[in-house]
Amino acid sequence: MLSDPLVLALLGTGFSFLGTAAGAAMVYLLKKDVNVSLNRAFMGFASGVMIAAAVWSLMLPALSMAQEQGMAPWAPAAAGFLFGGVFLFALDKLMPHLHAGSDRPEGLSSSFKRTTMLVLAVTLHNIPEGMAVGLSFALAAREGSSVTLAGAAALALGMALQNFPEGAAISLPLRKEGFSRTKAFAWGAMSGIVEPVAGVLGVVLALTIVHVMPYMLSFAAGAMIYVVIDELVPSAYNEHSNAGTLAAMVGFVLMMILDLALG
Repeated sequence: MLSDPLVLALLGTGFSFLGTAAGAAMVYLLKKDVNVSLNRAFMGFASGVMIAAAVWSLMLPALSMAQEQGMAPWAPAAAGFLFGGVFLFALDKLMPHLHAGSDRPEGLSSSFKRTTMLVLAVTLHNIPEGMAVGLSFALAAREGSSVTLAGAAALALGMALQNFPEGAAISLPLRKEGFSRTKAFAWGAMSGIVEPVAGVLGVVLALTIVHVMPYMLSFAAGAMIYVVIDELVPSAYNEHSNAGTLAAMVGFVLMMILDLALG
């Protein structure tokens, strides 16, 4: 049962979802918002983790798989990567959402409550992360794959670590909006539920059409890089911030070590 790609994907994305829930639980420990410098460090760390994951856990396996299938390695990697960015760009423009600390909603005009749009902002980030973890576990379950189960677990751990500040970025503002701590935690935790859904859907598609796996891996990488450049970097560097820069380097190195040491 534990060799079933769908089961592995569900377990892996479930673990990364727990990172979001743990971050949301900070609403029980903190009475006010996270310090600005610390928040920049969190965003910088998350960007470093995601960049490293996009390269080592997604793009390199995509190139390797494409070559094994007799394709020009760069073709599916480039196509999937660009489509992943375009997909997130389209969601960003269409889905109503509101980033923490901002008063101006993005996406199409809607009657959604402010709290709903705050949750949707983090949900956008979690779609590619869930796909990345799910696909890595599906790839690890294949015989002769260059991705090991330990490597997929390392990616899940990395995503869980960078999900922690995202959970807090939902629950703490909701608490300021007047929500009880329990309700703010619940909303913050549930913002990560899209990760198991995206992970399982990605695996189902990849297993149904075997040659699509290199495209799917590159798609997840492109979507993650879009999130990093469009959302995380501006949050970490809206003013000159050594904290964000150093944290990004630490996150990148940590994710690289996890992937290479365990993969």
